[in-house]
Amino acid sequence: MIRSEISRSKIYPSANEEFHRRLAYWRYKGYRIVFTNGCFDIMHLGHIDYLSKASDEGDILIIGLNTDESVRKIKGPTRPISDENSRAMVLASMSMVDTVVMFSDDTPYQLIELIQPDVLIKGSDYKPEDIVGFDIVSKKGGEIKTIAFVEGYSTSKIEEKIRKNV
Repeated sequence: MIRSEISRSKIYPSANEEFHRRLAYWRYKGYRIVFTNGCFDIMHLGHIDYLSKASDEGDILIIGLNTDESVRKIKGPTRPISDENSRAMVLASMSMVDTVVMFSDDTPYQLIELIQPDVLIKGSDYKPEDIVGFDIVSKKGGEIKTIAFVEGYSTSKIEEKIRKNV
């Protein structure tokens, strides 16, 4: 299998039957599953640091990726800058990422409910109890963790810098 095919095989446009099989296999093997989610529009050092630290928390890192439609609802009509297929491929190409599954809902709550991760991770701008899925993961005895951002890196700041230079 060529590398681009390997990356593509990690991407699921939804939590389909194939995704369910992969998840069941990981559960059967006893892997510690970590989940995080986001838009991941224009990858930067902050994203890399965040995902590296998230992957260190378990054996399998699953990323819930907001679809383009979902990003527009959250961030406005000018976003995302990169389309969902591009964002998914960039994420799936990273060695620390095991799976990317897209979701269109306002939050990844249903996806978290399906996955039942052992560890739920978001940025430190959230209080653990305010993280979507906190109740699901807590109820099953899992962990909810936050990761500090690398100062000065965000897609919004990159977008702002580009607009100033245009």
